[in-house]
Amino acid sequence: MENNYVSIDTLKFLLYNVHQTEDLLSRDRFSDYDKTAIDIFLDSIKTFSDTALFPYIKDMDEKPSYFENGSIKVHPQFENIIKLGGEMGIVGLGFDYNDGGLQLPSAIFHAAYFIMEAANNHVSGYFGLTAGAANLILSFGSQKLKDIYVPNMLDLTWGGTMCLTESQAGSSLSDIKTTATPTNEDYHLINGQKIFISAGDHQFSNNFVHLVLARIKGAPSGIKGVSLFVVPKKRPDKNGELIYNSADIVGEFEKMGQKGYCTTHIVFGDNNDCRGWLVGEPNKGLSYMFQMMNEARIATGRMGTAIASAAYYASLKYANERPQGRKLNSSGQKNIEEEQTLIINHPDVKRMLFTQKAIVEGSMSLIFQTSNYSDKEITSTSQEDKEKYNLLLELLTPIAKTYPAEKGIESTSNAVQILGGYGFCFDFMPQQYYRDIRIISLYEGTTGIQSLDLLGRKITVKNGKALKLLAEEIQQTINSANNYTNLKPYATMLLENVGLVQKVISILMPHALKGNYERFLADATVFMDFLGTIVVGWQWLKTASTAQEILEKNVGNQSNAFYESKIHTMKFFYTYELIKTKGLAKTLMNNEELTISVSKEVF
Repeated sequence: MENNYVSIDTLKFLLYNVHQTEDLLSRDRFSDYDKTAIDIFLDSIKTFSDTALFPYIKDMDEKPSYFENGSIKVHPQFENIIKLGGEMGIVGLGFDYNDGGLQLPSAIFHAAYFIMEAANNHVSGYFGLTAGAANLILSFGSQKLKDIYVPNMLDLTWGGTMCLTESQAGSSLSDIKTTATPTNEDYHLINGQKIFISAGDHQFSNNFVHLVLARIKGAPSGIKGVSLFVVPKKRPDKNGELIYNSADIVGEFEKMGQKGYCTTHIVFGDNNDCRGWLVGEPNKGLSYMFQMMNEARIATGRMGTAIASAAYYASLKYANERPQGRKLNSSGQKNIEEEQTLIINHPDVKRMLFTQKAIVEGSMSLIFQTSNYSDKEITSTSQEDKEKYNLLLELLTPIAKTYPAEKGIESTSNAVQILGGYGFCFDFMPQQYYRDIRIISLYEGTTGIQSLDLLGRKITVKNGKALKLLAEEIQQTINSANNYTNLKPYATMLLENVGLVQKVISILMPHALKGNYERFLADATVFMDFLGTIVVGWQWLKTASTAQEILEKNVGNQSNAFYESKIHTMKFFYTYELIKTKGLAKTLMNNEELTISVSKEVF
């Protein structure tokens, strides 16, 4: 059966040609791998996705996870998925050899998960959250915690979660009320509730290891008093047997999409015997959790890109098969005697398809760009380079989460539109992808929160050093593009946008310097749209420059049409998307304060 959800050719072009991932394999950390080994690995992930994931995505939507008798029941296929995922080492792809991992580059980790998520976005969270929780224990936990929990998590015998959200606090983690009471033993007693816990339970893992934010009694108020704890659903006793730990599943949130991916409500300590083990030092829990949260933000953007990819290829397949209407002749008339044309021949359908292609492939490139910086930060030997790549990664992380989320919704909406009435029907997949992708802009901090982080923290850090470094990276791409006559106009357009960023910042920054932070951040989400579009425009110029170089040197392993399509899509993005930044800049530089002093009565 042919599975239409991802282009492996495009994925490998972005990995190897645009982002030069193969160069990373010369660094000591990744030197055990070569391109052949990576290709074999990615091909195995594709086979796994084709056989164990993609055939079940529709059924997981129709037979969602549910709560029954104190536990969550998920689709029966998860038994096979968990087994195979454990055997393939999917949880430990990026972990050190010494910790039982495969020590693969971050770029390959994201490529593998992208393929799986495009096949079935209801599945990967069970892997990814377990990986994130295990990595937190490895990074900050004691050797005892590492020995007890990590091996069982790496082979998916046990699952892992991150437990942040509480009903009264939402995204305001300074307001969490879950408590941790010290004892005379090596554990604290945990008491409280957490909601919206993704992958929080299912019948095919023996145990779940919850990474819980809680406040030790007497700790400072606000985020300075938050600590991190390992709180297993079942705790090992002195003999290693698993016993009840009073971490109770009390409900499942029924969602509009991603119905196979459970979202649980957990109550800790109803019988006052829920034991949690401190990770690292007291009152530093939020700083530790940010490691997992940052990983999860990029992973969320990747998932949004993958869902949009699946929707794009579903609508592309339909457009190539569905005859409807006739093309206009030179007189502007239709010849009713002619056979109907395929809808892919209509310019407006092509526009919607190109919009999807531009968003999906631009977002995919952005995810690989963040991966590149992550891998270089880890493997760089100089402190200067480590700081450089860290600042670039920090700057791009909220964009890599938000652009694929917000634009992915638009892209998937176009997929529904292309199918017309059928796009709204359950017999066709775009409606499910549209429901599935809507959560992506909410996961791991809403668009508003990501935007406040971008403008309020990342733009201003170290007197704007991260933004200066990004401008230098973009300038390198502009210089490369200027080597090709057909790309010069687009290089000029991107350069103008870099200047426009500086102009916008020069208008906004005085508000912050005067202490008027509400005005400075009022349109942070508009700024996110503005800068995110420019960053993806940079990715498209880099992609087009790479494709043009391959064409001129005649060194491609794909058809010329493949590389020409990348250049054409870049031109489409600049004409239909990058042009929007001028309007966004006007909004950002406007003197009106239409959302600040207005009273609620206006609504």
